[in-house]
Amino acid sequence: MNIHEYQAKALLKEYGAPVSEGRPVLNAAEAEALARELPGPLWVVKSQIHAGGRGKGRFKEAEAGEKGGVRLAKSVEEVVANVNQMLGKTLVTHQTGPAGKQVGRIYLEDGSDIARELYLALLVDRGSSRISFVASTEGGMDIEEVAHATPEKIVSFTVDPASGLSDWHGRRVAFALGLTGDQVKQCVALVKILYKAFVEKDMEMLEINPLIVTEQGQLKVLDAKVGFDNNALYRQKDIMALRDETEEDPKELEASKYDLNYIALDGEIGCMVNGAGLAMATMDIIKLYGAEPANFLDVGGGATKEKVTEAFKIITSDPNVKGILVNIFGGIMRCDIIAEGIIAAVKEVGLKVPLVVRLEGTNVELGKKIISESGLDVIAADDLRDGAEKIVKAVKQ
Repeated sequence: MNIHEYQAKALLKEYGAPVSEGRPVLNAAEAEALARELPGPLWVVKSQIHAGGRGKGRFKEAEAGEKGGVRLAKSVEEVVANVNQMLGKTLVTHQTGPAGKQVGRIYLEDGSDIARELYLALLVDRGSSRISFVASTEGGMDIEEVAHATPEKIVSFTVDPASGLSDWHGRRVAFALGLTGDQVKQCVALVKILYKAFVEKDMEMLEINPLIVTEQGQLKVLDAKVGFDNNALYRQKDIMALRDETEEDPKELEASKYDLNYIALDGEIGCMVNGAGLAMATMDIIKLYGAEPANFLDVGGGATKEKVTEAFKIITSDPNVKGILVNIFGGIMRCDIIAEGIIAAVKEVGLKVPLVVRLEGTNVELGKKIISESGLDVIAADDLRDGAEKIVKAVKQ
Protein backbone atom coordinates (compact mmCIF):
# COMPACT_ATOMS: atom_id res chain seq x y z
CA MET A 1 0.00 0.00 0.00
CA ASN A 2 1.24 3.48 -0.89
CA ILE A 3 0.48 6.81 0.76
CA HIS A 4 0.79 10.42 -0.35
CA GLU A 5 3.87 12.56 0.18
CA TYR A 6 2.22 14.75 2.81
CA GLN A 7 1.16 11.67 4.77
CA ALA A 8 4.65 10.17 4.53
CA LYS A 9 6.21 13.39 5.81
CA ALA A 10 3.77 13.63 8.68
CA LEU A 11 4.65 10.06 9.65
CA LEU A 12 8.40 10.70 9.47
CA LYS A 13 7.99 13.91 11.44
CA GLU A 14 6.41 11.91 14.27
CA TYR A 15 9.67 9.96 14.45
CA GLY A 16 11.73 13.17 14.50
CA ALA A 17 12.79 13.53 10.86
CA PRO A 18 13.48 17.10 9.69
CA VAL A 19 10.73 18.14 7.27
CA SER A 20 9.36 21.51 6.12
CA GLU A 21 6.09 22.89 7.42
CA GLY A 22 3.23 21.98 5.13
CA ARG A 23 -0.53 21.83 4.78
CA PRO A 24 -2.69 19.43 2.69
CA VAL A 25 -5.40 21.08 0.59
CA LEU A 26 -8.46 18.99 -0.26
CA ASN A 27 -10.53 21.75 -1.85
CA ALA A 28 -9.65 25.06 -3.49
CA ALA A 29 -11.75 27.13 -1.05
CA GLU A 30 -9.34 26.44 1.82
CA ALA A 31 -6.15 27.13 -0.13
CA GLU A 32 -5.74 30.78 0.85
CA ALA A 33 -6.27 30.22 4.58
CA LEU A 34 -3.87 27.26 4.66
CA ALA A 35 -1.25 29.15 2.66
CA ARG A 36 -1.33 32.01 5.18
CA GLU A 37 -0.54 29.54 7.97
CA LEU A 38 2.90 29.03 6.40
CA PRO A 39 5.61 31.67 6.86
CA GLY A 40 6.64 32.12 3.22
CA PRO A 41 7.88 34.13 1.37
CA LEU A 42 8.22 31.08 -0.89
CA TRP A 43 5.60 28.34 -1.13
CA VAL A 44 5.79 25.03 -2.97
CA VAL A 45 2.53 23.78 -4.50
CA LYS A 46 2.66 19.99 -4.99
CA SER A 47 0.15 17.75 -6.71
CA GLN A 48 -0.47 14.62 -4.64
CA ILE A 49 -0.77 11.44 -6.71
CA HIS A 50 0.71 7.98 -6.24
CA ALA A 51 3.30 8.39 -9.00
CA GLY A 52 6.74 9.89 -9.46
CA GLY A 53 7.88 12.51 -11.95
CA ARG A 54 5.28 15.06 -10.86
CA GLY A 55 7.56 18.04 -11.38
CA LYS A 56 8.18 17.07 -15.01
CA GLY A 57 4.59 15.99 -15.58
CA ARG A 58 2.02 17.79 -17.70
CA PHE A 59 -1.70 18.29 -17.22
CA LYS A 60 -4.13 17.12 -19.87
CA GLU A 61 -6.32 20.17 -19.39
CA ALA A 62 -5.10 23.32 -21.15
CA GLU A 63 -6.29 25.61 -18.35
CA ALA A 64 -3.94 23.85 -15.94
CA GLY A 65 -0.96 25.38 -17.71
CA GLU A 66 2.35 23.87 -18.75
CA LYS A 67 4.34 24.24 -15.54
CA GLY A 68 4.08 20.69 -14.23
CA GLY A 69 2.67 19.21 -11.04
CA VAL A 70 5.13 20.86 -8.62
CA ARG A 71 5.33 24.64 -8.69
CA LEU A 72 6.89 27.52 -6.78
CA ALA A 73 4.74 30.46 -5.68
CA LYS A 74 5.96 33.80 -4.32
CA SER A 75 2.65 35.06 -2.97
CA VAL A 76 -0.54 33.70 -1.45
CA GLU A 77 -2.41 34.82 -4.55
CA GLU A 78 -0.07 32.80 -6.73
CA VAL A 79 -0.58 29.79 -4.45
CA VAL A 80 -4.36 30.04 -4.85
CA ALA A 81 -4.07 30.41 -8.63
CA ASN A 82 -1.89 27.30 -8.89
CA VAL A 83 -4.20 25.27 -6.63
CA ASN A 84 -7.18 26.23 -8.80
CA GLN A 85 -5.26 25.21 -11.92
CA MET A 86 -4.12 21.85 -10.56
CA LEU A 87 -6.83 20.49 -8.26
CA GLY A 88 -9.20 18.13 -10.04
CA LYS A 89 -7.10 18.05 -13.21
CA THR A 90 -5.38 15.03 -14.78
CA LEU A 91 -1.60 14.90 -14.36
CA VAL A 92 0.40 12.73 -16.76
CA THR A 93 3.91 11.63 -15.75
CA HIS A 94 6.30 8.93 -16.97
CA GLN A 95 4.96 6.67 -14.20
CA THR A 96 1.21 7.22 -14.73
CA GLY A 97 1.15 6.31 -18.40
CA PRO A 98 -0.82 8.34 -20.96
CA ALA A 99 -4.07 8.05 -18.99
CA GLY A 100 -2.60 10.08 -16.10
CA LYS A 101 -4.05 10.44 -12.62
CA GLN A 102 -6.57 12.96 -11.34
CA VAL A 103 -5.19 15.30 -8.68
CA GLY A 104 -7.52 15.13 -5.69
CA ARG A 105 -5.15 16.67 -3.14
CA ILE A 106 -2.53 19.42 -3.07
CA TYR A 107 0.31 19.82 -0.59
CA LEU A 108 1.39 23.35 0.28
CA GLU A 109 4.88 23.44 1.72
CA ASP A 110 7.18 26.14 3.01
CA GLY A 111 10.00 26.77 0.53
CA SER A 112 13.60 25.75 1.26
CA ASP A 113 16.98 27.19 0.29
CA ILE A 114 18.76 24.27 -1.37
CA ALA A 115 22.53 23.91 -1.45
CA ARG A 116 22.69 20.23 -2.46
CA GLU A 117 20.25 17.51 -3.51
CA LEU A 118 20.93 13.91 -2.42
CA TYR A 119 19.22 10.53 -2.68
CA LEU A 120 18.51 8.11 0.17
CA ALA A 121 16.27 5.06 0.29
CA LEU A 122 15.55 2.01 2.42
CA LEU A 123 14.29 -1.14 0.73
CA VAL A 124 13.68 -4.78 1.53
CA ASP A 125 16.47 -6.68 -0.21
CA ARG A 126 14.81 -10.00 -0.97
CA GLY A 127 18.09 -11.59 -1.97
CA SER A 128 19.55 -11.28 1.51
CA SER A 129 16.25 -10.93 3.44
CA ARG A 130 17.60 -7.73 4.98
CA ILE A 131 16.88 -4.03 4.95
CA SER A 132 19.06 -2.29 2.40
CA PHE A 133 20.22 1.34 2.29
CA VAL A 134 20.71 3.00 -1.10
CA ALA A 135 22.49 6.36 -1.20
CA SER A 136 23.64 8.65 -4.00
CA THR A 137 24.96 12.17 -4.40
CA GLU A 138 22.69 12.51 -7.45
CA GLY A 139 19.47 13.56 -5.75
CA GLY A 140 16.52 15.03 -7.59
CA MET A 141 16.94 12.56 -10.46
CA ASP A 142 15.33 9.21 -11.23
CA ILE A 143 17.54 6.64 -9.52
CA GLU A 144 17.08 4.33 -12.54
CA GLU A 145 18.64 7.03 -14.70
CA VAL A 146 21.58 7.35 -12.32
CA ALA A 147 22.02 3.58 -12.19
CA HIS A 148 22.17 3.45 -15.98
CA ALA A 149 24.43 6.43 -16.61
CA THR A 150 26.67 6.57 -13.53
CA PRO A 151 26.25 3.41 -11.42
CA GLU A 152 29.44 4.20 -9.49
CA LYS A 153 27.56 7.08 -7.83
CA ILE A 154 25.21 4.68 -6.04
CA VAL A 155 26.25 3.06 -2.76
CA SER A 156 24.18 0.20 -1.37
CA PHE A 157 24.55 -2.03 1.69
CA THR A 158 22.37 -4.14 3.97
CA VAL A 159 21.90 -4.23 7.74
CA ASP A 160 22.38 -7.53 9.55
CA PRO A 161 19.22 -8.00 11.67
CA ALA A 162 21.20 -10.02 14.22
CA SER A 163 23.42 -7.07 15.17
CA GLY A 164 20.99 -4.34 14.16
CA LEU A 165 21.65 -0.76 13.15
CA SER A 166 24.76 1.01 14.46
CA ASP A 167 26.19 4.50 14.18
CA TRP A 168 28.69 3.29 11.60
CA HIS A 169 25.81 2.56 9.21
CA GLY A 170 24.84 6.22 9.46
CA ARG A 171 28.43 7.32 8.92
CA ARG A 172 28.68 5.06 5.88
CA VAL A 173 25.63 6.79 4.41
CA ALA A 174 27.07 10.20 5.27
CA PHE A 175 30.38 9.47 3.58
CA ALA A 176 28.59 8.07 0.53
CA LEU A 177 26.67 11.34 0.30
CA GLY A 178 29.82 13.45 0.68
CA LEU A 179 28.73 14.99 3.97
CA THR A 180 31.23 16.53 6.40
CA GLY A 181 31.36 18.06 9.87
CA ASP A 182 28.09 18.41 11.71
CA GLN A 183 26.19 17.05 8.71
CA VAL A 184 27.65 13.61 9.48
CA LYS A 185 26.07 13.70 12.95
CA GLN A 186 22.80 14.83 11.44
CA CYS A 187 22.94 11.97 8.95
CA VAL A 188 23.62 9.37 11.66
CA ALA A 189 20.58 10.63 13.59
CA LEU A 190 18.40 10.65 10.45
CA VAL A 191 19.42 7.12 9.48
CA LYS A 192 18.36 5.88 12.93
CA ILE A 193 15.00 7.64 12.57
CA LEU A 194 14.33 6.21 9.13
CA TYR A 195 15.35 2.68 10.10
CA LYS A 196 13.15 2.75 13.21
CA ALA A 197 10.14 4.00 11.22
CA PHE A 198 10.80 1.44 8.48
CA VAL A 199 10.81 -1.49 10.90
CA GLU A 200 8.03 -0.39 13.24
CA LYS A 201 5.61 0.53 10.43
CA ASP A 202 6.29 -2.53 8.26
CA MET A 203 7.45 -0.50 5.29
CA GLU A 204 8.79 -2.18 2.19
CA MET A 205 10.11 1.00 0.58
CA LEU A 206 11.10 4.44 1.88
CA GLU A 207 12.54 6.80 -0.71
CA ILE A 208 13.74 10.34 -0.01
CA ASN A 209 14.44 12.10 -3.28
CA PRO A 210 15.71 14.60 -2.71
CA LEU A 211 17.25 14.69 0.72
CA ILE A 212 18.65 18.21 0.75
CA VAL A 213 21.37 20.17 2.47
CA THR A 214 20.08 23.68 3.05
CA GLU A 215 22.14 26.84 2.66
CA GLN A 216 22.42 26.79 6.45
CA GLY A 217 24.01 23.32 6.34
CA GLN A 218 20.99 21.40 7.67
CA LEU A 219 19.68 18.10 6.32
CA LYS A 220 16.01 18.10 5.39
CA VAL A 221 13.60 15.54 3.91
CA LEU A 222 12.26 17.46 0.91
CA ASP A 223 10.26 14.62 -0.63
CA ALA A 224 9.22 11.21 0.65
CA LYS A 225 7.69 8.18 -1.01
CA VAL A 226 6.59 5.31 1.23
CA GLY A 227 5.14 1.88 0.50
CA PHE A 228 3.98 -0.67 3.07
CA ASP A 229 3.87 -4.47 3.17
CA ASN A 230 0.24 -5.38 2.47
CA ASN A 231 0.63 -8.60 4.43
CA ALA A 232 1.40 -6.64 7.61
CA LEU A 233 -1.36 -4.05 7.39
CA TYR A 234 -3.57 -6.01 9.77
CA ARG A 235 -1.31 -4.77 12.59
CA GLN A 236 -0.98 -1.22 11.23
CA LYS A 237 -4.43 0.23 11.77
CA ASP A 238 -3.13 3.81 11.74
CA ILE A 239 -1.49 3.22 8.37
CA MET A 240 -4.64 1.62 6.95
CA ALA A 241 -6.49 4.82 7.83
CA LEU A 242 -4.22 6.69 5.37
CA ARG A 243 -5.32 4.61 2.38
CA ASP A 244 -6.59 6.66 -0.55
CA GLU A 245 -8.79 4.32 -2.55
CA THR A 246 -9.23 6.90 -5.34
CA GLU A 247 -5.58 6.28 -6.25
CA GLU A 248 -6.09 2.56 -6.76
CA ASP A 249 -7.32 0.70 -9.80
CA PRO A 250 -11.04 -0.03 -9.15
CA LYS A 251 -10.59 -3.63 -10.31
CA GLU A 252 -7.62 -4.19 -7.99
CA LEU A 253 -9.57 -2.61 -5.13
CA GLU A 254 -12.54 -4.90 -5.76
CA ALA A 255 -10.24 -7.93 -5.95
CA SER A 256 -8.70 -7.11 -2.57
CA LYS A 257 -12.15 -7.36 -0.96
CA TYR A 258 -12.28 -11.03 -1.95
CA ASP A 259 -8.65 -11.81 -1.14
CA LEU A 260 -7.77 -12.20 -4.82
CA ASN A 261 -4.27 -11.43 -6.06
CA TYR A 262 -5.04 -9.19 -9.04
CA ILE A 263 -2.90 -6.71 -10.95
CA ALA A 264 -4.23 -4.88 -14.00
CA LEU A 265 -2.02 -4.86 -17.10
CA ASP A 266 -2.28 -3.31 -20.57
CA GLY A 267 -2.99 -6.38 -22.72
CA GLU A 268 -6.09 -7.93 -24.26
CA ILE A 269 -6.22 -11.46 -22.82
CA GLY A 270 -7.66 -11.85 -19.34
CA CYS A 271 -6.15 -14.62 -17.21
CA MET A 272 -7.60 -16.59 -14.31
CA VAL A 273 -5.05 -18.95 -12.76
CA ASN A 274 -4.39 -20.64 -9.42
CA GLY A 275 -0.88 -20.12 -8.09
CA ALA A 276 1.49 -17.20 -8.67
CA GLY A 277 4.08 -19.28 -10.52
CA LEU A 278 1.53 -20.75 -12.90
CA ALA A 279 0.05 -17.28 -13.42
CA MET A 280 3.47 -15.92 -14.42
CA ALA A 281 4.00 -18.87 -16.78
CA THR A 282 0.57 -18.27 -18.30
CA MET A 283 1.37 -14.63 -18.98
CA ASP A 284 4.72 -15.59 -20.50
CA ILE A 285 3.23 -18.11 -22.92
CA ILE A 286 0.54 -15.63 -24.00
CA LYS A 287 3.33 -13.24 -24.94
CA LEU A 288 5.21 -16.07 -26.64
CA TYR A 289 2.27 -16.62 -28.97
CA GLY A 290 2.05 -12.95 -29.90
CA ALA A 291 -0.48 -11.40 -27.53
CA GLU A 292 -0.40 -9.50 -24.23
CA PRO A 293 -1.98 -10.44 -20.87
CA ALA A 294 -4.59 -8.03 -19.51
CA ASN A 295 -3.98 -8.97 -15.90
CA PHE A 296 -2.26 -11.11 -13.33
CA LEU A 297 -4.89 -13.00 -11.35
CA ASP A 298 -4.18 -15.73 -8.83
CA VAL A 299 -7.39 -17.07 -7.26
CA GLY A 300 -5.34 -19.06 -4.72
CA GLY A 301 -5.50 -22.63 -3.60
CA GLY A 302 -8.54 -22.36 -1.36
CA ALA A 303 -10.85 -20.31 -3.57
CA THR A 304 -14.60 -20.78 -3.25
CA LYS A 305 -17.24 -20.71 -5.97
CA GLU A 306 -18.05 -17.15 -4.88
CA LYS A 307 -14.42 -16.01 -5.18
CA VAL A 308 -14.09 -17.54 -8.63
CA THR A 309 -17.32 -15.82 -9.67
CA GLU A 310 -16.03 -12.45 -8.49
CA ALA A 311 -12.68 -13.03 -10.19
CA PHE A 312 -14.41 -13.70 -13.51
CA LYS A 313 -16.58 -10.60 -13.10
CA ILE A 314 -13.50 -8.46 -12.45
CA ILE A 315 -11.80 -9.76 -15.60
CA THR A 316 -14.85 -9.11 -17.78
CA SER A 317 -15.25 -5.59 -16.36
CA ASP A 318 -12.03 -4.58 -18.14
CA PRO A 319 -13.03 -3.10 -21.54
CA ASN A 320 -9.61 -3.99 -22.95
CA VAL A 321 -10.19 -7.73 -22.52
CA LYS A 322 -10.83 -9.38 -25.89
CA GLY A 323 -10.54 -12.97 -24.67
CA ILE A 324 -10.15 -14.99 -21.45
CA LEU A 325 -7.87 -17.91 -20.62
CA VAL A 326 -8.67 -19.96 -17.52
CA ASN A 327 -5.70 -22.14 -16.57
CA ILE A 328 -6.20 -24.30 -13.49
CA PHE A 329 -3.95 -27.01 -12.14
CA GLY A 330 -6.01 -28.44 -9.33
CA GLY A 331 -4.13 -29.55 -6.27
CA ILE A 332 -5.74 -27.90 -3.29
CA MET A 333 -8.05 -26.09 -5.72
CA ARG A 334 -10.69 -28.43 -7.18
CA CYS A 335 -11.50 -28.15 -10.87
CA ASP A 336 -15.26 -28.54 -10.25
CA ILE A 337 -15.23 -25.44 -8.02
CA ILE A 338 -13.62 -23.44 -10.82
CA ALA A 339 -16.17 -24.76 -13.30
CA GLU A 340 -19.11 -23.86 -11.06
CA GLY A 341 -17.69 -20.37 -10.49
CA ILE A 342 -17.23 -19.75 -14.20
CA ILE A 343 -20.77 -20.84 -15.00
CA ALA A 344 -22.24 -18.70 -12.22
CA ALA A 345 -20.31 -15.67 -13.42
CA VAL A 346 -21.23 -16.11 -17.07
CA LYS A 347 -24.90 -16.44 -16.17
CA GLU A 348 -24.65 -13.21 -14.18
CA VAL A 349 -22.57 -11.00 -16.50
CA GLY A 350 -22.78 -12.80 -19.85
CA LEU A 351 -19.98 -13.89 -22.15
CA LYS A 352 -19.11 -11.49 -24.96
CA VAL A 353 -15.53 -12.61 -25.67
CA PRO A 354 -13.88 -15.98 -26.46
CA LEU A 355 -13.24 -18.17 -23.40
CA VAL A 356 -10.64 -20.94 -23.32
CA VAL A 357 -10.55 -23.24 -20.29
CA ARG A 358 -7.73 -25.62 -19.41
CA LEU A 359 -8.38 -27.79 -16.36
CA GLU A 360 -6.05 -30.38 -14.87
CA GLY A 361 -5.79 -32.08 -11.48
CA THR A 362 -8.26 -32.76 -8.69
CA ASN A 363 -11.81 -33.51 -9.95
CA VAL A 364 -10.78 -32.56 -13.49
CA GLU A 365 -13.28 -34.89 -15.18
CA LEU A 366 -16.10 -33.54 -13.06
CA GLY A 367 -15.05 -29.99 -13.86
CA LYS A 368 -14.97 -30.68 -17.60
CA LYS A 369 -18.36 -32.41 -17.38
CA ILE A 370 -19.91 -29.40 -15.59
CA ILE A 371 -18.67 -27.02 -18.28
CA SER A 372 -19.58 -29.27 -21.23
CA GLU A 373 -23.13 -29.70 -19.94
CA SER A 374 -23.57 -26.00 -19.18
CA GLY A 375 -24.34 -25.02 -22.75
CA LEU A 376 -21.68 -22.29 -22.65
CA ASP A 377 -19.64 -21.47 -25.74
CA VAL A 378 -16.34 -22.54 -24.17
CA ILE A 379 -13.20 -23.66 -26.00
CA ALA A 380 -11.56 -26.59 -24.19
CA ALA A 381 -7.76 -26.89 -24.05
CA ASP A 382 -5.68 -29.98 -23.31
CA ASP A 383 -2.64 -28.22 -21.85
CA LEU A 384 -1.15 -24.74 -21.33
CA ARG A 385 0.42 -24.53 -24.79
CA ASP A 386 -2.83 -25.58 -26.42
CA GLY A 387 -4.77 -23.07 -24.33
CA ALA A 388 -2.46 -20.19 -25.21
CA GLU A 389 -2.55 -21.01 -28.93
CA LYS A 390 -6.33 -21.22 -28.95
CA ILE A 391 -7.04 -17.98 -27.05
CA VAL A 392 -4.52 -15.95 -29.07
CA LYS A 393 -5.98 -17.33 -32.32
CA ALA A 394 -9.53 -16.56 -31.17
CA VAL A 395 -8.60 -12.98 -30.23
CA LYS A 396 -6.63 -12.31 -33.42
CA GLN A 397 -9.45 -13.49 -35.71
